[in-house]
Amino acid sequence: MRKVIEENERAKRAYVFYLEQAKGLDQSSTDKVLAAILKFEQSTGFKSFKRFHIEQASRFKADLGKAKGRGDKPLTHATIDATLTLVRGFFHWLAGQPGYKSRISYSDTDYFRNNRKDARVAHTGKDIPYPSVEAAFHAFQAMPNGTEFERRDKALFAFFMLTGARVGAVASLRLKHIDLFHGKVFQDARDVNTKAAKTIDTTFFPVDPAYLACFTVWVDHLRAVKLFGPQDALFPKPEMGLAEGGGFAVMGLSRDPYTNGGKLNAIIRNAFASVQLPEYTPHSFRKTLAMLGNELCSDMEQVKAWSMNLGHENLITTVSSYMPVSRQRQVELIKAMRKP
Repeated sequence: MRKVIEENERAKRAYVFYLEQAKGLDQSSTDKVLAAILKFEQSTGFKSFKRFHIEQASRFKADLGKAKGRGDKPLTHATIDATLTLVRGFFHWLAGQPGYKSRISYSDTDYFRNNRKDARVAHTGKDIPYPSVEAAFHAFQAMPNGTEFERRDKALFAFFMLTGARVGAVASLRLKHIDLFHGKVFQDARDVNTKAAKTIDTTFFPVDPAYLACFTVWVDHLRAVKLFGPQDALFPKPEMGLAEGGGFAVMGLSRDPYTNGGKLNAIIRNAFASVQLPEYTPHSFRKTLAMLGNELCSDMEQVKAWSMNLGHENLITTVSSYMPVSRQRQVELIKAMRKP
């Protein structure tokens, strides 16, 4: 059973206030911080932070190395490194707070650092699987289109391919953010859940016209048939109500969006699974589009525009995260540049 140490709880609340008000972090970020600190408290048997000793940091690293994650598998190097970084940040802040200055030094927080070998492994980029343009279109074409919810799901797939938008942002989009005339979506950070609260102006990518046709039909259906207005959801959740025989049942489309991207994620994964393909996520479409851009862009200005359309402020983000070059491909490209 979890113990509650009042002075620890006060310190954590103060730290969260600092992160939100001084550093601009949102609740989802501070929740991760609190989860990491809780793991440290569990490792110490919920001792007061004022009784901190460097041996606790050493023991904490050992406990993380033995801990299990999803599927009862050991925690990944990246998870361990991220957890240590969050806890180190908390104790670095704590070392400057009244009541803790004499008990924790800034140098003490260095004991939360990972060893160099594990840190390098943690920060080594992984080859994230993504669907080819052909595989994505195959899954899209196979999606059913009979019911209203099936048409919504197919339009959702099309929208991800048209924009490469992040699933959290798509879940919060309203009809007012869509401009079919100019072929674009305005991800307004004031009311769209974009990453790092960035406002992103995305023009539909030059993908197969079937995607735009499908999405256009869906938007027209919402506006002309369902009489949805600008504030209503682009991809609404079901409207639940009482059935005639008793109990709750789906009554149709709600005007409200989903609170998060979980359901949208499942829709896309199921679309691929239904055609015996790996269950690619909506986020993997961003890599699909980045690789498509690598084929279509003929100069650096076009590459930069493509990167901006994905919501990246720096071109290096697109290149390093979504356009990897394997060592084998590196050799092939360099050899191909040799003059005969």
